Amino acid sequence: MSGNRILLVEDEADIREMLSFSLERAGYSVIECADAEEAIRRLEGPLPELLVIDWMLPGMSGLDFAHRLRQDPLTAELPLIMLTAKSEEADKLRSYDVGIDDYVTKPFSPRELIARIKAILRRSGVPESGQIQFGKLLLDIQGHRLAIDGEPTHIGPTEFRLLEFLMRHPERAFEREQLLDRVWGRSVYVEERTVDVHILRLRKILAPHGLADWVETVRGVGYRFSPKVEATQSETP
Repeated sequence: MSGNRILLVEDEADIREMLSFSLERAGYSVIECADAEEAIRRLEGPLPELLVIDWMLPGMSGLDFAHRLRQDPLTAELPLIMLTAKSEEADKLRSYDVGIDDYVTKPFSPRELIARIKAILRRSGVPESGQIQFGKLLLDIQGHRLAIDGEPTHIGPTEFRLLEFLMRHPERAFEREQLLDRVWGRSVYVEERTVDVHILRLRKILAPHGLADWVETVRGVGYRFSPKVEATQSETP
């Protein structure tokens, strides 16, 4: 079970429900949207790990939506899969030109889509398993639990989301504004100082285990998760 969040944008209810069922059965957490406008609103909260977008959407097309995502620094790097009945080479090239990562032509089987999703997440460095582990620090995403050196460790929901995001992007420095957008979401209006407060709380959780320095301050930028061991990822059966 992966627990990775998939934003599914498909206007045909029967196809959307079938894909959602198949993806959830494969262990993904699915956010369903019927059009691009609804998807844009959902992206104001915590971001998914991948989007599956139908080309022929009402209002803004899937292609235009993908182009908009690639122009926004917050969503520019999100993996995108395009679903479409269009199979001409020119249409595929248009998709790739706007930054689509993969292109799935209808009709297709849910198993094929799931295989494409897994491949893209692997290339993107997103853990497929329900856990992220660095040394003795283990985060169970689906169970929403933290264990350090095998011992369950209490962690608040905001600190959990912050730690999850940082652990998904090790050695990458983020500005406070970026962390607010990606962890709290754009629809939540809080001061940048809020990030400092929760970073401090997170370090207090890690400090008794000698891991506080894994959450580094990057002077003039923000914060970075810099573990002192290489990552290991274990897959939940």
